[in-house]
Amino acid sequence: MSSATRTETARTRYVIIGMGNRCEMYINAISGPHADVAELVALADTNPGRVQYYQDQVASDSGQRPASFDPAALTQFIRSEAIDRVIITSPDFTHADYIVESLTAGADVIVEKPLTVSAEASARIAKTVRETGREVIVTFNYRYSPRNTALKAAIQDGTIGDVTSVDFTWVLDTVHGADYFRRWHRIKENSGGLLIHKASHHFDLVNWWIHDVPQRVYASGGLRFYGAESAAKRGITASERGTREGSEADPFALDLRSDERLQGLYLNNEHHDGYRRDQDVFSEGITIEDNLALVVDYSRGAILNYSLNAHSPWEGYRVAVNGTEGRLELEVIERAAVLPAAGGSPVDPSVSDDAQSNQLRAKGERLLLQRHWEEAREVEIINGEGAHGGGDRLLLADIFRGAGEDPYERPAGLVDGIQAIAVGICGNESLATGTAIRVGDLNLGLEAAAHV
Repeated sequence: MSSATRTETARTRYVIIGMGNRCEMYINAISGPHADVAELVALADTNPGRVQYYQDQVASDSGQRPASFDPAALTQFIRSEAIDRVIITSPDFTHADYIVESLTAGADVIVEKPLTVSAEASARIAKTVRETGREVIVTFNYRYSPRNTALKAAIQDGTIGDVTSVDFTWVLDTVHGADYFRRWHRIKENSGGLLIHKASHHFDLVNWWIHDVPQRVYASGGLRFYGAESAAKRGITASERGTREGSEADPFALDLRSDERLQGLYLNNEHHDGYRRDQDVFSEGITIEDNLALVVDYSRGAILNYSLNAHSPWEGYRVAVNGTEGRLELEVIERAAVLPAAGGSPVDPSVSDDAQSNQLRAKGERLLLQRHWEEAREVEIINGEGAHGGGDRLLLADIFRGAGEDPYERPAGLVDGIQAIAVGICGNESLATGTAIRVGDLNLGLEAAAHV
């Protein structure tokens, strides 16, 4: 198919690269509510079994079976099939190559966070965007969550004056948090560690909330709970993997046979590439951190104090924003407790409903405003239907139908994607050197991106 045969009313043609958990949101969006404006042409992954899994799913749901292609033939496929946009949901370390190749071949890109994992790759992406004039959209769905938008609105409305500092604590529990130590994320070269893979979401929120950019980062942290060395100190012996006899007695084991989807997507396709989705969280080879703390200086004077823990007994986050006229506090409890079970569900509790609540800690959210010389009052959070309080639905609408006027500027582009990973990249450098790292001292491509 050549671009000359396209009509003005033709649907936008998409391919998706990366057939892991995250691609399903986009597949369902294209096949469902946005089918009138979007067409899913093909799927690609280095593992053909996972491609077939989603081909079968789409065919079952819609009656139409998307094509497939080898990711190594990306340029040829984009050009021969007149692909408009490439959605990238592959492992983080592959993002840059796929982005650059897609742009050069003539397609725009939608990429899951993080944009990439290194300064060199970030600069390469920015250079290619500038040279090709094509677009890169980074999908920061947390911006669209109503509670986070409510905090943004309160800051933007000037309720606490000028922001002076932010305290941000994020805790991942022993189900969801542990899952990063089973998969490809456990190797830092693959994911950039939690400072990039997970926390780029959080740093983007801060950048967006206070409408500012990070300048200097100091980080401290390490692998304190997961991994072979930490486990040995506590007398824990690792198993080869979670899918094994007796796994039900191990609360950290993920037995892929216990979940039909995980078995069909991963266990049944190991023979193609040897990838194991269920590695033991206390085994050798983990090179990412599970406890992290940062201090970040912002260009207009605000300070961010950030911490991340990946082995908490509950999951959620607490944010306090201090200003010249008061303070805002957001508390979110996504899972109130993890009770013993064979690995639980590795699904992010923010999109599931398996929280264990009692009077002391219950799943929920609350945003408080307290101005100087006044009592605290609660700020209303209005949720919609669907995942992340309806936030995913809003994000997908912006992606597939185009973003309209948004007073909160939620759609994120290339500069936002770079600023989000800037903190994590500097943080990793700080961990390695023991010194504070200035964002401006690293070539992230920000200057090129700013002139796109």
